[in-house]
Amino acid sequence: MSLDLHVDRSSPVPLYFQLSQQLEAAIEHGSLTPGSLLGNEIELAARLGLSRPTVRQAIQSLVDKGLLVRRRGVGTQVVHSQVKRPLELSSLYDDLEAAGQRPATKVLVNTVVPASAEVAAALGVPEGGDVHRIERLRLAHGEPMAYLINHLPPGLLDLDTAQLEATGLYRLMRSAGITLHSARQSIGARGATAAEAERLAEDEGAPLLTMQRTTFDDTGRAVEFGDHTYRPTRYSFEFQLLVRP
Repeated sequence: MSLDLHVDRSSPVPLYFQLSQQLEAAIEHGSLTPGSLLGNEIELAARLGLSRPTVRQAIQSLVDKGLLVRRRGVGTQVVHSQVKRPLELSSLYDDLEAAGQRPATKVLVNTVVPASAEVAAALGVPEGGDVHRIERLRLAHGEPMAYLINHLPPGLLDLDTAQLEATGLYRLMRSAGITLHSARQSIGARGATAAEAERLAEDEGAPLLTMQRTTFDDTGRAVEFGDHTYRPTRYSFEFQLLVRP
């Protein structure tokens, strides 16, 4: 590992936190790529003039975030960076690709179903009427990141399973001439059900991020209702907050 690491002993910021922040930045910016070894704790401590417990605490904080993993007989290894998704009208596929995460998709359901009351209200269609339902598992570097359930109005576009596994839903919509304009979105959190835990490689009851989104085209028509769950160790949402004038 050849990183320009340093600590400022005059700073009120704890030394372990300074080190963990620099290592996290190196992972996020690609200086430490998935699979690379972090190095020996003793050597890193000696190089920076830190105690071994300080270095261990810095590394453990990144292990807890899911960015590093300790492997017996191998050492401390970079798993991957956490995807930080800006709150804008973009698809998870595009966000993962932009972050260098090599997205992959498994389509589990691709069918037509009767609209539930919730789906009907979101899409502006009659309850019990036909809507298209797709369920996908989105992966990055071979690990599950999110479970995506989307409902679309009937006849909106041809949802081919092979295409859904090759690219993102929003790209397919744009290719079909649909102009995405705005969305109404809510974000929450809850414990994983047994089925969700199995899909996302988490423990039952583990915290999951949730997101519901209704997307509208440039005519004001609702074109998609999404109900998604994310692994918080692999994914987060970023907000930009402005002060009212």
